[in-house]
Amino acid sequence: MGFQDRNYYHKPQGFGSGGGFGGGGMPQGGMGIFLPRITPMVKYLLIINIAVFFLQSVRPGGLEGWFAASGRTYMEALQVWRLVTFQFLHGGTSHLVFNMLGLYFLGTILERSFGSKKFLYFYLISGAVGGGLFVVANTFGVFGVSYLVGASGGILALLMACAILFPHIKVLLFFIVPVNIRVIAAALALIYFFSVLRDYNAFGSNAGGNLCHLGGMATGFVWVMGRGHLTSLWRKHQTGAYQRKLEQVEKTQFEVDRILAKVHQQGLQSLSRKEKQILQKATEHQKKH
Repeated sequence: MGFQDRNYYHKPQGFGSGGGFGGGGMPQGGMGIFLPRITPMVKYLLIINIAVFFLQSVRPGGLEGWFAASGRTYMEALQVWRLVTFQFLHGGTSHLVFNMLGLYFLGTILERSFGSKKFLYFYLISGAVGGGLFVVANTFGVFGVSYLVGASGGILALLMACAILFPHIKVLLFFIVPVNIRVIAAALALIYFFSVLRDYNAFGSNAGGNLCHLGGMATGFVWVMGRGHLTSLWRKHQTGAYQRKLEQVEKTQFEVDRILAKVHQQGLQSLSRKEKQILQKATEHQKKH
C-alpha cells in the first residue's frame, strides 16, 4: 500500500507539482512564487513565537533561565515543561525567521493533511523528543552547552513528514534553486549526524542543537511511517474485542435459554443457585438496556 492510498493522505490543496518552503513552491507550468493560505494552528504558532521573541528582546536572557531546554543540573533536567517551552524561544532574528518560514510553508501542508489537533501534537512532540535527547546528553556532560532554544526540531520533523508523504514538493534552495524535498531531507539528516559525531564533547559547538535536529527528524520519520501500521493494529484490536464480546453475549444467551427451558419443564425450584444468579443478571441487563 502506498502512502497515497492511506486514509490520512490528502494532496495539499492549492499546490501544483511543487510545494512551499524557503521561498515558495513552483506550481505546474510556471516558476512564480506561490504562497499557501495560512491554516489556523500554524497562524497561532506563528503569533506565539513572534510574541515570545519580542519578550526576549525586551528582557534579554530573562526567559531562557526558566523556559529553555537545559541539562546543566539534574533539577533542571526534571523540569519537563522546558521540553515544550524551549520551542518558542529563539537565539536571534535569523533563527526565528527561517524557522517561521519552515512552519508557514510546511506546517500549512501538514495541518491540512493531519487536522489541527493532530498536527499540533506531531509538531510539539517531535520538538520535545529532540529537546529531550539534548537534555539527556547534556546532563551527562556530552555537550558543553548550557541551554537549547528554537523550534528547529519540530520544523525538521515537518520537513521529514512532507518528504515522505508529499515527495513531489520542491524546495527553493537559497530561494533560487529548486531541489526535491527528499533530497533536502536526506542531506540535512546526514549533515546533522556527522556534525554530532564531529563536535562530540566540543564546547561552544552546535552539536547539541544538531542532536535535537536529528531527534526531530527521526520522530517525524517514525511517526509517519508507523502511523498506518498503528491504525491497522488498533482496528484489529477493536475487531477482536468486538468479536470476543459478541461470542460472550451468544454464550450467555444460550445459557439463559437453557435455564428458561428447564424452568418451563421442571419449575423454578429445580434451578441451582448459580442458575438463578445467571437468570437474575440476564433480567437486570435486559431492563437496563
